[in-house]
Amino acid sequence: MKPTILALIAAACLPLAALPAAAEMEVSVYTGWQTAPHSRVSGDYPGGGSYDALIGWEGRSFEMPPYYGLRGTWWRTETLGFGLEFTHAKVYAPDDEKDGLGFSDLEFTDGLNIITVNVLRRWPEQWGRATPYVGGGLGAAIPHVDVDYPATGSETYEFQLTGPAARLMAGVSYPINDRFSIFGEYQFTYSRNDADLDGGGSLSTDIVTNAVNVGLSLNF
Repeated sequence: MKPTILALIAAACLPLAALPAAAEMEVSVYTGWQTAPHSRVSGDYPGGGSYDALIGWEGRSFEMPPYYGLRGTWWRTETLGFGLEFTHAKVYAPDDEKDGLGFSDLEFTDGLNIITVNVLRRWPEQWGRATPYVGGGLGAAIPHVDVDYPATGSETYEFQLTGPAARLMAGVSYPINDRFSIFGEYQFTYSRNDADLDGGGSLSTDIVTNAVNVGLSLNF
């Protein structure tokens, strides 16, 4: 199923490839520390019955597979940009909480994938050579759903398109030279996740992530 995600990202990037050569393009990659607050998880068990519980998600940003993101931005003017962004976030249900619901696995760890179309605003060299920026985007959640329910032998392990998603960000970039810059930012994401479970069950949860990112950008 991984090639499906890569194909979606590649298809989403095709419009950027067709943009005029005179446009300023910026491609960024980042990682960082990502967390997620509690959220309610509800649905139907495979084989019958329902569940509803508050889960205290764990991010585990630096465990494999790691948290990371990719962003492409077309700066139409010195201050206004449009682009696409992919974030590979992660959430794990703690052992005691997933066991209490009867699940042996309850996680989105390969990952809680968020793809959005963004709008960004920047203030070039507002603080010396540093450039602050803010942005936001709307898109979709395509997580890798990893949920096992031993009572019926149900094992869900696949990518699914689960619902809408949104992001907000605020950060500062600083040039290293004419082509490269480094940046740090805070980023918030929201995703609605309505997943199907193997054997006829379901899972629904709204997940928020908070992240402090550091990254590198290439400008051309």
